[in-house]
Amino acid sequence: MRIPEHVGIIPDGNRRWALQKGLNKEDGYERGISPGMSLFHTCQKLGIKEMSFYGFTADNTKRPSVQRLAFTKACVAAVKVLSEENASLLVVGNTDSAMFPKELLPYTTRRDFGKGGMKINFLVNYSWEWDLGLKNGMIGPKLGTADVSRVDLVIRWGGRRRLSGFLPVQSVYSDFYVVDDYWPDFSPRHVEEAISWYSRQDVTLGG
Repeated sequence: MRIPEHVGIIPDGNRRWALQKGLNKEDGYERGISPGMSLFHTCQKLGIKEMSFYGFTADNTKRPSVQRLAFTKACVAAVKVLSEENASLLVVGNTDSAMFPKELLPYTTRRDFGKGGMKINFLVNYSWEWDLGLKNGMIGPKLGTADVSRVDLVIRWGGRRRLSGFLPVQSVYSDFYVVDDYWPDFSPRHVEEAISWYSRQDVTLGG
């Protein structure tokens, strides 16, 4: 198979999964940590060099406070678990906002953990407006995600067919694959099927 160098991940469906299980919506976020680690190890074995993972967006912080606290806690826990792996980790997002978890400030400069390895970009309190430095209708001089390379393949769980503001510059030529299962029901098979599909696409980059 042709393996993408950089895969973008949109892990959607946590709240719908929780309701389906008879739980409160906020209970779905914690269940997303274990799938995230399974995904990391799957991509690591496949030889993927870089992965960008959507933690939460600035728009997500408009949700009820109990949900906001739950997904913030889950993101902090996920980053700390990743920091115990062999990876090159970077957290990107609007650190000037009170919604950015202070526990993650030490990770906003790329750092190698263990033996280093796959680049992991974790998007926290992210918005495309912040990324582009948008102010008074003008784009800023530098991307907030300038250290993030072009994304080859975006995989979204939860069945929805939209990017939700995910890395608009880096994903401009990305192939887009949708998994109908909710994120907490992640299986390595989802990634394997996505990459099998990707390897059959005709990549011309506009040429």
